[in-house]
Formats: sequence, C-alpha cells, structure tokens
Amino acid sequence: MPDSVTWTESVDDLLAASPDIVVEVVGGVDPARDWVTRALEQGASVVTANKMLLAAHGPELLQLAARRSAQLRFEAAVGGGVPLIHGVREGLAGDVLTGVAGILNGTCNYILSRMSDTDEAMELVLGDAQRLGYAEADPTADVDGFDAAAKLVVLAGIAFRRHLHLGDVPRRSIRPLTSADFRYARRLGCTIRQVSQVHGTDDGFHAFVGPVLVPHHSAFGRNEGANNVVSIYGRYGGESSFSGAGAGGPATAVAVVSDLLALTQQRLRHATESWRPGTIVAPPARAYYLRFVVHDRPGILAHIAAALARQGVNLDAVLQEPGYPKDRLPFVITVEPCEESALDAALEAIRAAEWNAEAPLALPMLL
Repeated sequence: MPDSVTWTESVDDLLAASPDIVVEVVGGVDPARDWVTRALEQGASVVTANKMLLAAHGPELLQLAARRSAQLRFEAAVGGGVPLIHGVREGLAGDVLTGVAGILNGTCNYILSRMSDTDEAMELVLGDAQRLGYAEADPTADVDGFDAAAKLVVLAGIAFRRHLHLGDVPRRSIRPLTSADFRYARRLGCTIRQVSQVHGTDDGFHAFVGPVLVPHHSAFGRNEGANNVVSIYGRYGGESSFSGAGAGGPATAVAVVSDLLALTQQRLRHATESWRPGTIVAPPARAYYLRFVVHDRPGILAHIAAALARQGVNLDAVLQEPGYPKDRLPFVITVEPCEESALDAALEAIRAAEWNAEAPLALPMLL
C-alpha cells in the first residue's frame, strides 16, 4: 500500500475522514450496527458481508441509506463469490418470484457430502472441517442452522422485498444425523443436505432450514464440498440456478470488490430498496423420512403406526438394514405428504415410549 494510506484502529478516525465508501467485514450485529449506521448517517455508502446484521436490521439500514442518498450493498453476505443478490435483484427483475431454495452453508455441505461418501461419523468429519478452516471452533451457527437462516432472510428481502423475522424461521440441526441415515437415504435413491427454502403464499411465506432428503441426481444431491447452490423460482421464467464457492476469504473478497466496483457506476447512486414486514406461515403438506433407534421388542411398529394413524398420517414404506445390535436398532419409516403439525403430534406420543434409544428424527423429503 502507498505511504498515503492511513491505518487506524479507531472507527472515529475513519468516519472523521468523510469517506465515500465504508467496507464492513467485522461480522456479528454489534458493534457493526453502530458503525454502519454512523457511516450511512453521514452519507457514506456501505459494502458489507454481514448477514447477521442484515437479517436483524436490514430494513432500517436500507431506509437510512435511502434517506441519505447512499448505497448499502451486501453481495458477500450470501453465497460468498456466487453473484446471487445481483442475479436476483437485476437479472430476474422482470419476473414475479415465487420461491427460493438452496444450500447456503458450505460448512454443512462439506460435512454432509463427505458423510454421504464415506459413512464416517459426524464428530470425525466436523473435526476435520474445523482443521481445514471450513468450520469455526464453535460450529453452532453452521450446524444448527443460524447462519443459513440469516442468509435466507436476506435472500427473502431481495426476492420478495419482505423482511422475515430471523427468530421465526424454523430451523433443525444436522447434529442428530448418523451414517445409518445416509445408508437408508441411498436405499431411497437420495442423499441428505442442509437445505434452506422460502416460498410465497397468499397468506405469507413458509420457510425452513435444516437437513432434508434430496434425490441423488438433483442439483442439491450433486452439490459436493463447501459449494453453494441456489434455485430461484419465478412465475414466468421458471427455475434459475446459481452455484459456486460459498465460503472462504477469496470468494468473499470477490463479492466485496464487485460491490465496490458497482458503486463506481453513478446510475446506482440513486437506487433505493426497502423491505416490508413479512409473515411466516405453516408449510404445505410434504413427505417425511422418519428414523427410529429402539431397544427392539415385539409391537413397536404397531405402536408407531397407530400413533401416526391417529393423526391421519399414512405410512409409505418401512426400511430396516441388517447387522445392527438389537439394543440400538435403527429403522426408517417414510410417510406420505402430511401436515407438519399432525406429524409433530404423532411423534410427541411416540417419543414418550420407553423403548426409544434415541429421540425420533424427522426429515422432509424434497422429491
């Protein structure tokens, strides 16, 4: 860097210089919210990679940017180097978008695609992901879905101009998954991926983040390693897909610098954007994969079938692999499309049975 560049650890010094653009790559809500707000207040445009900040305070920051004739750009907040936000905001502006679904967390995709290939245990693969730099020392945000949910809120804002409350987005962790789940998924012609999805309805939006069964041959099933893949659904244009490196410094840097270059195009200086409040509603009926681990005894299957029948949930298939010990016997039931509330009620009754060695696991099936 030339000698004319001033280095400082004080945000006050930074803002006192009246910058045209402030780049924020600190992460987290605080102190980033204060810094971004102050920069926008004085008319500086902001480039950020901070999905947590946008998920929590995106609407107010966009309104502030509009009032100050500044820009808030955040391509790096979702998808790393994949130009998702630009593609949706500008490339699909002529369509009426109806839904977004994708693999938004590279860490989880690395873990699950490797477990699918090798049948290794979650703990082993997660440890390797941490050593390789894909996962943080505390992987909670990744494996429990917080990171993907924040990105989904940002994507919903871009696609629908609506702000979904982060805490209302249903999340399920990948932690309960075992090698047995991948073996059973293969028997069904599927694999397992952490998928994030939001779809518009007349009443609001149904959203979900968590592990699901996807066909092996699908775009999600073929996605390997730390890559992201996202499908955008439009009323007229149908499905448009984006894929590429979703994590890592170089990919994120590409998105940040691309936003900086976009700000040099003067026509963007006057563009404004706002996100109105959105409501999350119950998802439509869908098929589910149910995995049980039990202390084997007669009558278990009949008990489960009866509990499901009481809630109007119809069985589709029963799968049981040989070779597992009887005191921790895993088996799988798939059910026909049903309401999530009905399935939850049935599983609550099943969970109370003393023959459970583990809590039942329910995964949506995207077939």
